[in-house]
Amino acid sequence: MENIFLIGSSGHAKVLIDIVEREGRYRIAGLLDSFKTPGDSTLGYTVLGGVDDLPGLAQQYAVDGLLIAIGDNYVRVQMAERLEQLCPQLPLVTAIHPAAVIGRNVSLGSGSVVMAGAVLNPCCRVGRLCIMNTRASLDHDSVLGDGASLAPGAVTGGGALIGAETAVGAGAVVLHRVEIGAHSVIGAGAVVTRNIPAGVVAYGCPAKVVRQRERGERYL
Repeated sequence: MENIFLIGSSGHAKVLIDIVEREGRYRIAGLLDSFKTPGDSTLGYTVLGGVDDLPGLAQQYAVDGLLIAIGDNYVRVQMAERLEQLCPQLPLVTAIHPAAVIGRNVSLGSGSVVMAGAVLNPCCRVGRLCIMNTRASLDHDSVLGDGASLAPGAVTGGGALIGAETAVGAGAVVLHRVEIGAHSVIGAGAVVTRNIPAGVVAYGCPAKVVRQRERGERYL
């Protein structure tokens, strides 16, 4: 069994720890978190140091891969770039809860996470560093762009396109063949009936654009 580090130690890390343990493909050697004190722990796993300590700690603990436990889409993507600079030889691994449903001809990019009860129906394409949260559903032939996320209970119809780093809020519904541009945020409970451009915040039923947003603007 390969050793991995989790990058992050907060609430999202708790969910990923549970998935990794249940899946049984990897052994968590420890956590790295630059905002926590070494020696702190999450669910019994110790914070060994900060991200800048990765090269030395990876060698010390014979680590074979990394999993980023950061919920914010932009921050997760930026962290992946930082990790690539520090240790380009360490791949980002995926984590799939045993209670998730993965259909035929589904592709899942490196560093992506699929949580309990999530459904990826046939011929979906999920990019790198994505989050399919608890009971989220991506219907057939849909695309979730790099760094994008579906929050708990969010669902799409078939052939939907969610742009890179876009966040679809809890319980939101994206109808079939609807496209949402990159770096947008769809509010919780929204019903998206028509295309949404890049770089906006939209919510409501039906969802309407309420303002522009900058890439990296906090939304969680």
